[in-house]
Amino acid sequence: MPYPLVFRSLLRSAFLGAACLALAGPAEADHRRQVHPADRAEARINPYSGDLPACDAPAVLGEITSWFNSREAKFWGPLQIVGYDHVRPIAWRPWGDDFIPRRFCTGRVALNDGKIRRVDYSVREGLGLFARGWNVNWCVVGLDRHRTYAPECKMARP
Repeated sequence: MPYPLVFRSLLRSAFLGAACLALAGPAEADHRRQVHPADRAEARINPYSGDLPACDAPAVLGEITSWFNSREAKFWGPLQIVGYDHVRPIAWRPWGDDFIPRRFCTGRVALNDGKIRRVDYSVREGLGLFARGWNVNWCVVGLDRHRTYAPECKMARP
């Protein structure tokens, strides 16, 4: 007796999925594509340098503090960042060497209301004013009021 149509399509999907995983090989194991050196972001006509400040650099943390304090004072209330701890990198160029260089970081912020919250952020090259320098994209868990990076700042992480 032939298999029902639904069962055959499930078998075909399972076979194709297994074949794709078998072909993926070790390059997919760390979720980064292998890139030929000529295709790296540093080899473009307008190249990137890949030189970004560290997660705990005062300029990076100052940028987050400045934007957060300004936004809170203007729209939401008296919250301000008063300190950072447990700042650490979580990924460097997680999608491959031919993408815009990004350093993903996480840490904890102390707020003036006495609460400690997690902050997730990325330092990105070439995305500053007029595509020069670097900038920071950040999200404080529990204070993403427009749910831009929902759920719980997950979209600010790699």
